[in-house]
Amino acid sequence: MTRRAVVIGAGLAGMLAAAALSPSADEVIVLDRDELPDGPDHRKGLPQGRHAHVLMAGGLAAMEDVVPGVSMRKQLLAAGAHELSLGRDMVALTPEGWFRRWRHEGPRLLACSRALLDWSVRVAVLANTRVEIRRGQVVDLLGDAGRVTGVRVSTTDAGGSELTADLVVDASGRGSRVVRWLGGLGVTDVRERTVDTGLVNATRVYRAPEGAERFPMTVLQADPYVSRPGRSGMILPIEGGRWMVSLGGTRGGEPPADPDGFLRYALDLPHPIVGKLISGAEPLTDVHISRSTRNDRRYLEKVRDWPEGLVVLGDALATFNPAYGQGMTVAALGAQVLRRELEGTGVTAPDLARRVQRGAARPVDAAWAAAVGQDVWYPETHGAHPNAADRLLTRFTRRLTLASTGSYGAAAALWDVTSLLTGPARLLHPTALLAVLNGPLLPPLAGPPLTREEWRLVRAAEGAAD
Repeated sequence: MTRRAVVIGAGLAGMLAAAALSPSADEVIVLDRDELPDGPDHRKGLPQGRHAHVLMAGGLAAMEDVVPGVSMRKQLLAAGAHELSLGRDMVALTPEGWFRRWRHEGPRLLACSRALLDWSVRVAVLANTRVEIRRGQVVDLLGDAGRVTGVRVSTTDAGGSELTADLVVDASGRGSRVVRWLGGLGVTDVRERTVDTGLVNATRVYRAPEGAERFPMTVLQADPYVSRPGRSGMILPIEGGRWMVSLGGTRGGEPPADPDGFLRYALDLPHPIVGKLISGAEPLTDVHISRSTRNDRRYLEKVRDWPEGLVVLGDALATFNPAYGQGMTVAALGAQVLRRELEGTGVTAPDLARRVQRGAARPVDAAWAAAVGQDVWYPETHGAHPNAADRLLTRFTRRLTLASTGSYGAAAALWDVTSLLTGPARLLHPTALLAVLNGPLLPPLAGPPLTREEWRLVRAAEGAAD
C-alpha cells in the first residue's frame, strides 16, 4: 500500500515539512493555491515577504538536519546571502544601551531576502527528494474527530476533489483555517490567544553605497518600557549589493509609506544612524507596508483528543511579532521535530501526530515568551497586560540585556537563547547567572561602536545627501 503524506502550503514551513516526510512516505504531495515563481521573486500569500528576515543559527542547524543531501548554508551563501556574526557584525541599540562588538564571534545568522530563502529551500527539497508540488487550494479536511484521512481541494488539477493521505501537515501560514476545519470534524476545544501591538512595518530596498556592501547589520530596537509607542529601524545587508531597510512602529507610532516621510522617520529614531546611512543611498523600490504582525498562538498540543493523521506547523501553529526574527527558525525546528519523530516509525505510527504537536510546541513556547514578554509593555497593546509573572521576567531580561552591553558572558548567553540554539534554561546556568548578577563589566557606550572606516562611510552618506 502506498503511504502518502499531504502538506498544505509550499512556503518555508511546508517545504521543510515535506523534506522531513520524504524518507518515511512513498509519496509526498505539497498543495499551494498560488503559482510559485521560477526564481527568487516575491510571491502572493506571504504578507511579510518584502520585509527584513534573518535565519538564526538554531534555524539553520535544524534546516541542515531536515533537508537531505545539501548544505543550505553553502547554497544560500553562493546565492548571495550574508553570514553575520552577532558578536562582530551587528551594531545594535537596545533599551538598555548599545551592544559592544567583540573579538569573539558569537552565533551566526544568515541575512538575505525572504524570496531568496524560500526559493533556495524549494529548489533544494525538490532536487533531493521525491516531493511533488501541485497547485490547489485546500478547503477542508477529510475524516472525523479520531483521524484525518486526507483533504478536499477546490480544483481538479490537484488530483481530484478529494486527496486521501496517511498524514496531513498544515503549513498554510497565518491564514490557516485549521480551527474551523477541526470544528467541522467535531474537535472544538482549541484554545487561541492573540497579542497585538498594532505594529506596522515599512520597508524599502536601497543599493548599498560603494564600499558599504558589508556594512554591519544595524539595529535600533524599540523600547517597550517608556509608556509610548515603540519605534525601530534596521539596515540588513542582502544579496545583490543591496540594503533592506525596515522601519517599525507600534500603535500610535506607525511609519509612513511616502519616501520623504520614511526618511524623516528614520532620522527621528532614538539615534539617526539608519537615516544618515540611507539619506544618500539610491532607492531601488517603493516603500512597502505590512500590518500582519500580530502574535497569534493556537494551543493545539493541549487539545484533549488530538486526531491521528494531522500535524500543524509554522505560522499555522503560531505567529510572532516579526521584530524578534524567530518565526522562520521556529518553523525549521518544528520540521526537525517531525523528522525525528518519524525515524524508525513511519507516517502511520500510532500517536505520531500528538507527539509531533507536543514537540513542536517547545520552540513555540520559547519564542512566544520572548515576543509577548516585551509586547505586553507597549501602551496600546491589545490582548494582554503585564501581570506579576511578566514583571518578574522583565526585571530579569532587562538586567540580562544591561549586563550584555558590557559583559561578553552575558551577551553570549543572550545570543544563544535568542538564536534558539538552546532553550531558556541556558540563562539559569551558573556562569550566565553570575554574569547577570555582576552586570556590565565595561562602561556604557556613548554611541554606535563603528570602526574608523565605517564612520567614514556614514559621513560620506550624509555628504551625498547634501
